[in-house]
Amino acid sequence: MEQNSGTSSASGRALFPLYAITFIGTLGFGIILTFLVFLVTDYGGNALVYGILASTYPAFQLIGAPVLGRWSDLYGRKKILLLSQIGTMLAWIIFFAALFFPVIPLIEVRSDLLGTFTITLPLLILFLARALDGATGGNVSVANAYLADLTSEEERNKNYGMSVASNLGYVFGPAIAGVLGTTAYGEILPVSAALVISIIGTLIILFLLPDSRPCAIEEYPESTGIRKILGQEQKECYQVEAGSKITFREVFKLEYIPFMLVVYFLIFLGFNIYYTAFPIFAVVALEWSPAELGIYFSVISALMAFVQGPVLAKLARRYRESIMVVGGGFILGLQFILIVSGDYLLLYLAAVFFAFGNGIMWPSILSILSKFAGKKYQGSVQGFAMSASSLASIIGLLAGGFLYTQFGVIAFLIAAAIIYLVVFLSFRLLRIEKEKLIETEAAKTPV
Repeated sequence: MEQNSGTSSASGRALFPLYAITFIGTLGFGIILTFLVFLVTDYGGNALVYGILASTYPAFQLIGAPVLGRWSDLYGRKKILLLSQIGTMLAWIIFFAALFFPVIPLIEVRSDLLGTFTITLPLLILFLARALDGATGGNVSVANAYLADLTSEEERNKNYGMSVASNLGYVFGPAIAGVLGTTAYGEILPVSAALVISIIGTLIILFLLPDSRPCAIEEYPESTGIRKILGQEQKECYQVEAGSKITFREVFKLEYIPFMLVVYFLIFLGFNIYYTAFPIFAVVALEWSPAELGIYFSVISALMAFVQGPVLAKLARRYRESIMVVGGGFILGLQFILIVSGDYLLLYLAAVFFAFGNGIMWPSILSILSKFAGKKYQGSVQGFAMSASSLASIIGLLAGGFLYTQFGVIAFLIAAAIIYLVVFLSFRLLRIEKEKLIETEAAKTPV
C-alpha cells in the first residue's frame, strides 16, 4: 500500500510539469507556424523554400526522436527531456540571432520549375536552427512515455491532460505570434517570446520534474535493419512478452494494419500540403498580416478543442467510429475547396469545417488503429504509424511548396482530392466495424 501511495505521489508531482512541457512544445509550434512564412518571404524565399524549411524540422526529428526515445528508456526520462529542451532553447537562440544578420545573397535561382528565389545568410541560419530543433525534438514523445511509466493503462486512457495541454498550445501560440508580430519590432517579439518560453520549459524540467526510473538495458528489445532506422522501439519500460516482437515486414501481415497505415499516410500528406500552401496563400494572395494569420489559426484550434470535447463525446455515443471517419473526412475535404475562392467569409466557414471535420475524424482514426493493433503489438504499430506520419509530413510540406509555386490555389484542390481518397478508402471501415460487431455479439450469445 505504501508503495502504491508513493507511486501515486510521484505521478501527481510529475503531471503538471509533463502537461507544461506538452503545452510549451505546441505553443512554440503555433508561434512559428504563424510568422515563419513572413520571414521566408522577407529574406528572399518563395513557397518552395518555405516548404523545404518547414520540412526540415520533421526530417531531422525522424532521425533524432527515435534515438532520444531509446536513450530515455536507458538513462531516464528526465535527463533526455532536459537534453531535448536544451536543444530547443539553443535552436531558438540561433533563430533569434538570424534576425540580426545582414541579408547577404548566397544563391539566386530563376527557374520555371522552381520559381524565383534567393537563399540569403539569414535563411541559411534559419535552416540550421530548425534542423537543431528537429534533431532534439523528442520532448513530447518522451513526455508521453514518462506519463505511461507513472500510470496504469486504464488511468492513461482516461487522462486527457496531454490532449488539453496540446490544444491550448495551438490556440495561444498563433494568437501570441499574431499580436506580437504587428508591433514595430516585427518578428523579434514573437521569436523572443518563443525563446523565453523554451527557457521556462527547461527550468520546469530541471526543478519541478521528478526523476523517472530507466529501463534495464537487458530488458530493452533489440532492433535491427529498417526497424532500427525508423526507430520502432517501444517507448515504455516493460517486460517483453513471448512473441511480441515484430519486424517491419511482419507488421504488414497483421490484419487491417497495412490499410490503416496507408490511410494514416494519406491524411498527413493532405494536411501538410495545406500547412505549406495556406500561409503562402495568406501572405501573397490575401495580403494578410501576422495578426490576421494568427487569429485564423487560433480560431481553428479553439473550435477543434471544442469539437474534440463535448461534440465528439456526444457523437461517439450515437455513431460508430467508422461513420465519423467517413463523415468527418467529407466535411474536412469541403474546407480545402472553400479556401480556393479567397472570400473572407468562406475562409472562416472553411475554418469551421476544418475544426469539425478533423475534430471527429482524427480521434476516430486513432481509436480504430489502436483497436486493430491490439494490446500485444500496440507500441510497435503506433511506432510504425508515427514513422508513416513523419514521412508524409516531409513529403507533404515539400509538395505543398512546389505545388503552390507551380499551380497556386490548385494545391488546395489536390489536398482535397487526397482527403476524399481517404473517405473513399474508409468505406471499407464501415464494413469491417460492422463485421466485428456481429462477431462480438455472436461471441456473447450462449450456444
